Amino acid sequence: MPPGPTVESERRRRKAALVAFVAVQAFAAAFFVLDATADLSGSVVDIHTVIEAIIAIGLVGGSLFGVSELRQSHRLIASQETALATASGALAEVIDRQFEAWRLTPAERDVGLLALKGFDIAEIAELRNAAQGTVRAQMTAIYSKSGLSGRAQFAAFFVEDLMNGGVRAVTGPQRISNDAA
Repeated sequence: MPPGPTVESERRRRKAALVAFVAVQAFAAAFFVLDATADLSGSVVDIHTVIEAIIAIGLVGGSLFGVSELRQSHRLIASQETALATASGALAEVIDRQFEAWRLTPAERDVGLLALKGFDIAEIAELRNAAQGTVRAQMTAIYSKSGLSGRAQFAAFFVEDLMNGGVRAVTGPQRISNDAA
């Protein structure tokens, strides 16, 4: 799912703040380098001038290192956002394939997706304009077709494999032992 307007505006604001911070740091580094260079070109070089030159070199090095780390962090964040978007899409595909393998009806698929999203029976019934008894019957059919014993195992079926590095699709009913739940 693409980032919302508030996420995008927050990104722009943070990026502008980082650019301003880097600009101020670059200006300070240039000032200290010019000042230290002018002092070192003079006839008398004292400890104050040497300390100023060391500070200028440290500031330039720190600025370059900071910019490099920020760029690397931005690349990593972009990579992770891409991976998350891909994983989200992949999970949706895996859920859909699993629902097909379990031979869920279109209504059972809708109810199953809403249950996976965390909606309770009453909320699902309201969203689908159905009676709560109908939704309960559809959930019971889902558990029966999947071989799972309840809502917790139904959700755990998909979440457990994500935590282990991937989601597996199963061709028939799947029972999760008490050890795995």
